[in-house]
Amino acid sequence: MTATQDFVLDTPTEDILAIARRLGWGATKILRAYYRGESSVDGGPLELDVQELKDGPVTAADLAVNRYVLSHLHNIFGHDSFGYLSEETYKIHGTGQALPQEWVWILDPLDGTRDFIDRTGEYAFHLALTHRGRPIISVVACPEAERVYYAAQNHGAFVETADGVTRQLHVRAGDRPETLTVVASRTHRDARFNHLLTQLPCQERLYVGSVGGKIAAIVEGKADVYVSLSGKSAPKDWDMAAPELILTEAGGSFTYFDETPLRYNRGDVNQWGGLMASNGPCHAHLCQQAVQILQAFDAGMGDG
Repeated sequence: MTATQDFVLDTPTEDILAIARRLGWGATKILRAYYRGESSVDGGPLELDVQELKDGPVTAADLAVNRYVLSHLHNIFGHDSFGYLSEETYKIHGTGQALPQEWVWILDPLDGTRDFIDRTGEYAFHLALTHRGRPIISVVACPEAERVYYAAQNHGAFVETADGVTRQLHVRAGDRPETLTVVASRTHRDARFNHLLTQLPCQERLYVGSVGGKIAAIVEGKADVYVSLSGKSAPKDWDMAAPELILTEAGGSFTYFDETPLRYNRGDVNQWGGLMASNGPCHAHLCQQAVQILQAFDAGMGDG
């Protein structure tokens, strides 16, 4: 067993989680400063400096949070036994190969960059520590709500507000598909996905931008179901790893449509196919329904 493995296994889970929580609040402060155009060190306003890249926009806020979080993680955990999979560094240095370490931090410094740029307020910060491809510690921060959601495997999910109040989270217990609310994006939906959403039995809608915000809505009892379906592109590891653990530790379910669990750090960071996140009781039924709806749609397109 390596010294780093000793550190992780011998350090109480709450101590590692406390590090991640502090980084969540630190990231919140940085993101809110950029969102509001607050003064920089030289006295001028913080500029977003938006760059439109192939995989979507990147701002100075993304990069500032990326530097802040990775520098702290590197100082604490080192580089030997820990890997670091970040959206911003992957865009520059990604090789398409899985990181060799068993312990991998997965970071999305700004989930919902377009919402951040458009000032909807529906952006988030994601950080997860994974072990052999599965999340064991995670933080999702929703800066404009000034809330940090956090979870550790088998320890439950919690939310902390800016005044320091913490409460445990539990999904609501709706068990009839037609009564459930689906949280969805306002955009980013092709014809196939739109068809799926219109044919599922749950037709109540709540619209939220970032994935972190969508899962926050479910664990806060404002919604019950989130569906992701890849098309020309797919959500990435950093979109899903942290929100997944928050939801499952609050009593929900998060799987592929075939009900297998998500895996991270596989080399291909894309989470292709269909993903279902729900409050749980109707999860298997909704997964089966989604598969049947898409099979019928695809067969109809083939006939056309």
